[in-house]
Amino acid sequence: MNAEIICVGTELLLGNIVNTNAAFIAERISRLGIGCYNQCVVGDNMDRCLSQLKESSSRSDIIILSGGLGPTEDDMTKEAVAAFTKLPLVEDAVSRRSIEEYFAKRGIEPTENNWKQALVPKGAKAVPNANGTAPGIILETKNCKYILLPGPPIELESMFDSQIMPYLQSLGAGSIFSRTVKIVGVGESKAETMIKDLIDSQDNPTIATYAKTAEVHIRVTAYGEDEKQARKLVKPVVKELKARFGSNVYSAEDEASLEQAIIELLDSNKMTMSTVESCTGGLVSSTVVGVPGASEVFKCGFVTYSNKSKRKLVGVKKGTLDKYGAVSRQVATEMAKGGAAVSKSDVCISVTGIAGPDGGTDEKPVGLVYIGCYVRGDVKVKEFHFSGNRNKVRSLSAKNALILARECILEYISKVNFG
Repeated sequence: MNAEIICVGTELLLGNIVNTNAAFIAERISRLGIGCYNQCVVGDNMDRCLSQLKESSSRSDIIILSGGLGPTEDDMTKEAVAAFTKLPLVEDAVSRRSIEEYFAKRGIEPTENNWKQALVPKGAKAVPNANGTAPGIILETKNCKYILLPGPPIELESMFDSQIMPYLQSLGAGSIFSRTVKIVGVGESKAETMIKDLIDSQDNPTIATYAKTAEVHIRVTAYGEDEKQARKLVKPVVKELKARFGSNVYSAEDEASLEQAIIELLDSNKMTMSTVESCTGGLVSSTVVGVPGASEVFKCGFVTYSNKSKRKLVGVKKGTLDKYGAVSRQVATEMAKGGAAVSKSDVCISVTGIAGPDGGTDEKPVGLVYIGCYVRGDVKVKEFHFSGNRNKVRSLSAKNALILARECILEYISKVNFG
């Protein structure tokens, strides 16, 4: 069974908003074993919508449309579907009452064009919208099934999960299940080499590698008659990947992040953390505190952008700054030690570097970054040479700071547990 996604809206074509709906829908239907070989964006134009519906219906079993269900004249998605299927639009009484209640609760008098949203192609099912006025629509014809969804993501996503997913499941397409093994400390080319035999022999499940910022993700996807069978097929492959990559794997959960893994690692070992940042300007600490529960382990973050602040806030010695410069292994060491001492934390990450575009020299070029990590008395500092613009250097620095922190915490735990 194949589905096609059509997102309607001139604002999408102009780049005024990012089309997150297509990604959301594609991910959801893939879980159900429904293929998606085509996606497109069409502007608010009746002729072009009709042309696209003709093309899409010739090759797909299900057509999912998002957007264009509002009250204004340029909202014409269901009008296009009704015209294409040669069905009249009729008022759905339940949708009419829902719209009336929506406005009554807010003390707003609806305008005449709001009632347009209660219209559906004859024989179609209206799908209630818990977060807005435009109902969704499910229309089944002899050759194709049409699913019309509102454009605002807050409305579409809730409707899709609560009502469209069960409908699609009832069609009996099977199920697809995926797990993503997330790796740090290994480049994409090396990671692929390490699992080449698995990739070459893949059938069901399939294995694919994706390069992320300083990470490699390996996605394992299986098709089964139901989710239970698909999960069973994925499990041994994930186990094998964990065995091959060892401690370089920080998670095998799709929603997990590196910073979340670090917070959980600190929490489970009753350790606390702080940061001292120069060129990243608080990016590391901001990333960490974005994780729910970070307050249990994260004590504070220092942004020591100037030499004076490095001295006053975390005790970097003037002599060290004068002799080696702010961007040096020695200063990164003292930043990490000083931050841990002042905050009384078990772990402290330090970052100092030249993000550019100015400030580089032949001896210390733009992209040179020193990252340090203190863990209960020991300090490790690594030198990096990043390329790219200022934002990329800062982003790579923050990500690698987290990678080093995890590495050092794991080394400390191993030393304590095994000597």
